[in-house]
Amino acid sequence: MGEAVCAAVEGADDAQLTGRADPALGVAIEEILGDSDVIVDFTTPDTALANAKSCLEAGVHAVIGTTGFDLDELRQAAEDSNANCFVAPNFAIGAVLLMEASQTIARHMPECEIVELHHDRKLDAPSGTAKRTAELIDAAGGHVHQPIHSVRLPGLVAHQEVIFGGAGQTLSLRHDSIDRGSFMPGVLLAVRRVGGLPDRFTVGLEKLL
Repeated sequence: MGEAVCAAVEGADDAQLTGRADPALGVAIEEILGDSDVIVDFTTPDTALANAKSCLEAGVHAVIGTTGFDLDELRQAAEDSNANCFVAPNFAIGAVLLMEASQTIARHMPECEIVELHHDRKLDAPSGTAKRTAELIDAAGGHVHQPIHSVRLPGLVAHQEVIFGGAGQTLSLRHDSIDRGSFMPGVLLAVRRVGGLPDRFTVGLEKLL
């Protein structure tokens, strides 16, 4: 994901890549903050919070795509800073549209199950996308059956299906990311918009669409 983000930024006419931070490169995030307006984080659940806090303390806006960690502490850090933090469990436009459609369906067919499938290197299960989808469906009056079903296999990228069931019928929505390039339009949208958001802490790409 980091390589894909760097390529997307380099290919954008209105953005400039100012640095790459990664332990594998021997570069800490603090080393690139001085030249940056926005940092994009696709790391691991155990490092994302510290990375985001470093950005906010330096007055650098943060776009976070990492999932699997508690957002409450990050929310407080953002509200206490003078920079904005944007978090999205999924940056694919299609995945966000699936979430939006699911809320409409849930008002009429509330009973549903979620199945999410990801590559075998994904650390958290269920995925942040699935958790966010469940939260939105529940808030819309739906009833997501537990547990959320997680599949981890080589050959997968990121996939999710929501199956609604009613009397004598089912309705299924499915989104498939077959290449990490599917996330890049959403990432670039967040990079462009994060600095102008009205709130210090924002969750969900649907807020930008």
